[in-house]
Amino acid sequence: MNISHHLPVFKKHCFWLVLFLLVQASSNAQDFRNPVIPGFHPDPSVCRVGSDYYLVNSSFQYFPGVPIFHSKDLVNWEQIGNVLDRESQLPLKGASSWLGIYAPTIRYHEGLFYMITTNVGNGGNFLVTAKDPRGPWSEPVWLKQQGIDPSLFFENGKCYMVSNPDNTIMLCEINPQTGEQLTESRPLWRGTGGRYPEGPHLYKKDGYYYLLISEGGTELAHKLTIARSRNIYGPYESNPANPILTNCSMKGQSMQIQGTGHGDFVQAEDGSWWVVFLAYRNYGGSYHHLGRETCLAPVEWKNGEWPVVNNNEPIDTLMAASLLPAVSPTAGQGSGRSDASTTTGTRGLGPEWIYIQNPKRPVEVSRGQAWRGVSQTTVRLYASASTLTRNERPAFYGHRQENAAFTMETVVNLSDAMRDGAEAGLSVYQINDGHLDFFVTRESDGYRLSLRCKLKSIDYLVSSVQVGAVPPFIRVRSDGNHYYFEYQKATEVDELLGDKWTELGALDCSLMSTEVAGGFTGVVVGAYAYAPVESADAWAEFPFLCYSEK
Repeated sequence: MNISHHLPVFKKHCFWLVLFLLVQASSNAQDFRNPVIPGFHPDPSVCRVGSDYYLVNSSFQYFPGVPIFHSKDLVNWEQIGNVLDRESQLPLKGASSWLGIYAPTIRYHEGLFYMITTNVGNGGNFLVTAKDPRGPWSEPVWLKQQGIDPSLFFENGKCYMVSNPDNTIMLCEINPQTGEQLTESRPLWRGTGGRYPEGPHLYKKDGYYYLLISEGGTELAHKLTIARSRNIYGPYESNPANPILTNCSMKGQSMQIQGTGHGDFVQAEDGSWWVVFLAYRNYGGSYHHLGRETCLAPVEWKNGEWPVVNNNEPIDTLMAASLLPAVSPTAGQGSGRSDASTTTGTRGLGPEWIYIQNPKRPVEVSRGQAWRGVSQTTVRLYASASTLTRNERPAFYGHRQENAAFTMETVVNLSDAMRDGAEAGLSVYQINDGHLDFFVTRESDGYRLSLRCKLKSIDYLVSSVQVGAVPPFIRVRSDGNHYYFEYQKATEVDELLGDKWTELGALDCSLMSTEVAGGFTGVVVGAYAYAPVESADAWAEFPFLCYSEK
């Protein structure tokens, strides 16, 4: 049969079929926004248990450590706690934002959750376990093989550990119950030549062991690279298409999102593959002050082939993919508001509120009488003799800045013992020698409100004003370009959150950026209290300590 005369019709039908399939595929794509967990939430690691996803981040010098999140759809996340919530699990003596908890990994195996990480400066590599990801988590099991960013891989009754001592990805077998190292550490891969090969994760797929790592440091040239082998001990073959993720490229150089890297794969319940990874958002030029954030991208991973992230396109703040069915967080999560007015406990606010290092004395949260007609919940913070700059367990209680536009507001009531150099207020904090302090001091004729900029060797009193016999209502807000420090005198406030604000000063957000102030973290804004002499009578109370976003 001669079918040559039918070919034009056949080709025409094929064209329309392909076009239909492409349109159909695009119609299934939905928009989502990166980052999926905004603010200082770097080094994400994820695991799936049934239809539930659990994700952890590094926390550096902050306590409690390793925030843990839950999601049903990989886009909407709810913080359900912190893995390390006891000082016995998380000693942070002397930790700055260069030290403390580096990248964790979370895995689930035979009914038990495992979290493995590094406490840089206070012990090295360890793991903890829990039956419920909300806790409680076990005491640390310390490990012999060092190098940062450890990860676990379970297979055939064995538990393998990878980390990066001497800038080489090393593998050993361990007993996860005791921490005993059962085999010698063996080298697997040094990456493609980028500096700091780190963040290793092992996966088994289609008869290959895949080794995902990050390279290039955590700045502009950050990237994900991958290698594979038929044998877990190697040799590992580098993907010819490396890197599989970076925005340090011609395509990605104009994106607000930069520094993409340090990721972890997860396969969804429907069989699709995804990667969570860190990135940062630039503001006001090439500056980022919110820290490294958690982002998401789709992955195409065909049988026996290399994974392809986001169709080899750069990562943007607005993404499109065939998403899992959306499930919003529970009430109170993802609302952009976190404050004491919704808290009835005495151990503090929600799990998103953190201290610098281990607190000498936790905050006290109590219900009090109505303040100007509004039900009052007060956070009492006992003053430390360490300033934020000195960094020896300062009294600080804060919330990660998760959006360019935010407001934190409160009133600062000082105890009678808070005199002679004592101060308390709000701080926009990036690192111990990079913070902006908006604080109240007690004088013989009333209260003084001041704004100070501490940046490396600069310690500058920007502005100061006498505000009368009653503590003022104060707030810090930002539009992404500047921080504005504003107040209301008590005699001016007709109702809570009125509009009669007086600006004491405004400072550029770039001052608190990683490029200027330094550090591995992001801005945390919160309450602090300092007294030259510590005592049980030296404290500051903060009614309506509220963080909100617009």
